[in-house]
Amino acid sequence: QVQLVESGGGLVQAGGSLRLSCAASGITFSIKTMGWYRQAPGKQRELVAVVISGGPTNYADSVKGRFTISRDNAKNTVYLQMNSLKPEDTAVYYCNAGRSTSLGTTRQYWGQGTQVTVSS
Repeated sequence: QVQLVESGGGLVQAGGSLRLSCAASGITFSIKTMGWYRQAPGKQRELVAVVISGGPTNYADSVKGRFTISRDNAKNTVYLQMNSLKPEDTAVYYCNAGRSTSLGTTRQYWGQGTQVTVSS
């Protein structure tokens, strides 16, 4: 099992910055991907950014150039630096980890979510 604990959400004015952190514990040696998703009221959960263990990253078009994902493998922690925040970034942000299993599949784990609110 993998446990994910997020921190860093809050209320910020448009144009401001926030940094989210997510620490993984448990069976962390086989975690291949770590990332962030978000879900706004009335909308589906969507990918924000993901980083693969080897380093490649992927971002949603809506956050490219504003958000940066990074991973500290030694600390089993993933960060999301969010700059130039917009009201439409308001959502609950969820940490995600993908762990390879002995069966060759990937099991997904989720954090409890942290609220990010951007006021206009």
